[in-house]
Amino acid sequence: MTTRLLRTVTAVGLLLGAAACSSSGSGNPLDTSSNPSGSSGGGGKTVVVGSANFPENVLLASIYSQALKAKGVKVEEKFNIGSREVLYGQLKNGSLTVLPEYNGALLGYLDAKNTATGTAEVNAALQKELPGSLGILDSAPAEDKDSLSVTQETADKYQLKSIADLAGKAGEFTIGGPPEFKSRREQQFKDIYGLTFKEWKPTGDTTANALKDGSIQVGNVFTTDPKIVQFKLVSLTDPKNLFSSQNVTPLVNKAGLDATATATLNAVSAKLDTPGLTEMMKRVSVDKEDPSAVAKDWLGSNGLG
Repeated sequence: MTTRLLRTVTAVGLLLGAAACSSSGSGNPLDTSSNPSGSSGGGGKTVVVGSANFPENVLLASIYSQALKAKGVKVEEKFNIGSREVLYGQLKNGSLTVLPEYNGALLGYLDAKNTATGTAEVNAALQKELPGSLGILDSAPAEDKDSLSVTQETADKYQLKSIADLAGKAGEFTIGGPPEFKSRREQQFKDIYGLTFKEWKPTGDTTANALKDGSIQVGNVFTTDPKIVQFKLVSLTDPKNLFSSQNVTPLVNKAGLDATATATLNAVSAKLDTPGLTEMMKRVSVDKEDPSAVAKDWLGSNGLG
């Protein structure tokens, strides 16, 4: 991700239970067999769920926390802590047990030169970069990542579904995004998709509004920005993975979980998709609903509460 806190295993763990490798590409299951008494569920260790200090991460942490509690796991919540630098250190020293992460952003933090883009490729690289005490569980389909978005009217008029569909049309369009978006991405759009836009505008946090009012035709909007729902925007698919995968992925201290907690978090990931997360973020950011109440509703509607 380009402008905000970027959004976040090998098989050997001391306490985490075996489970099959999922299609998310998160790797081998974590192993609890070496210390079955170190259970977090039903009277064992307390699982400490942390979050970064922005609303979406708090919402995700609340989903994790409530799902674990529903399975009898003892949970302590430490939300709104701060940046990845602080959070990662607390995961490593055991102060936190679980953190909602974004796999591509986490990989970029650990290895800024890594060029992995797809979900499975990113997770395989993460497995190599994480220290032995930490691991990732299953990645959710949900991604909070860069996108190129357009209005529904533009999508219909030009038959746009993917970034590739902009070929031959980009020269008619003004594109907007963060101030650094042009310097970071202009050459990539040319090299990967063959796109040259008519004009670049630094629209920053007003990008979605600029799409709505027509001052730009294409904009860099994060895929879970509630304005996508509010303004009925269309996020174009990215078949060539210009933007790195940013799947919501639990980052865990392996000594703090058991098989029950692991299975519970993986079940959350299996149900969490980008449209669902975007709709929840509309309720939190636009409708000003309490994140814990939104999390509770989502868990109930997906049979996880």
